[in-house]
Formats: sequence, structure tokens, C-alpha cells
Amino acid sequence: MASRHPHPGEQAAQDPIRLLAIRETPLSVDEVFRAVGDDAAGGTVLFVGTVRDHDGGADVAGLGYSCHPSAEAELRRVAERVVAGHTVRALAAVHRVGDLSVGDLAVVVAVSCAHRGEAFEACRRLIDDLKSEVPIWKHQKFSDGTEEWVGA
Repeated sequence: MASRHPHPGEQAAQDPIRLLAIRETPLSVDEVFRAVGDDAAGGTVLFVGTVRDHDGGADVAGLGYSCHPSAEAELRRVAERVVAGHTVRALAAVHRVGDLSVGDLAVVVAVSCAHRGEAFEACRRLIDDLKSEVPIWKHQKFSDGTEEWVGA
């Protein structure tokens, strides 16, 4: 009996990390979604983080993100770990720095996998690890004139 090898679509792509960036310019959901396009992917999960108008019971007027010079290298380390732990076809992650207003996109991440369950798990891991491990800090400015640093 001949052994059956899985279809190439069931295996990780050769270079699944398609886009990683930390930018001062507005982010594009379309750019990230296009970056993870893959004919062998049956599931693509995209997460978009936006600046909300409140936090901890206070009205947010705006915020600024800043990062350590090692942030892109740490983002790559996180992405490589997600790829190593999941059958990822394609992965992309971009985070904004600088001053943002309510409604602006702060982070966009996406993962494509052969199956939806794996795509959900990998995308969740990507955003959770990005937020907890990549040295990006948020400076929130509230409507009452107070402010706070988050993640610093």
C-alpha cells in the first residue's frame, strides 16, 4: 500500500511571513488582507484594532503610540513563533505609531491557513503575543485633561 502524502496546501508555505511593519502612516486593511492571500488557504482571519472613545470609564480624546528601536525585530520573533506553532500559509502584521484619533486603525493582523480553526488560533496567538511582547507603548489622553501610559 502506497503512503499518502498530504496535499501541499496542508503544509506550511515556504515563506509565510508576508508583511511585518511598524508605521507612522495610516494602516490599510486591504493591504494586509491582500498580503495573506493564498490559493491553498481555506481560512483567513483578520483582526483590526481601532482607537476607541473610552477606556476604564473615561472618555478618550486621542492617543499616541511609541516603540522601542527593537520593536520590528520583536514583531518578527513573535511572527516566527506563530508560524512555527501553526500550519500558517501566510501571515501579516502592521502596527501604527504616532498620534492617533478615535476611530483610527492602530493594528491590523491576518493569518491564512488551510483550515479556519487553525487560522483563528494562529491569528489569536499573533495579536495576543504582539500586544504582550512587542515593545509598543500607548499614551492615552482623556477628555478631562488626564493621561496615562499603557504597556510602559
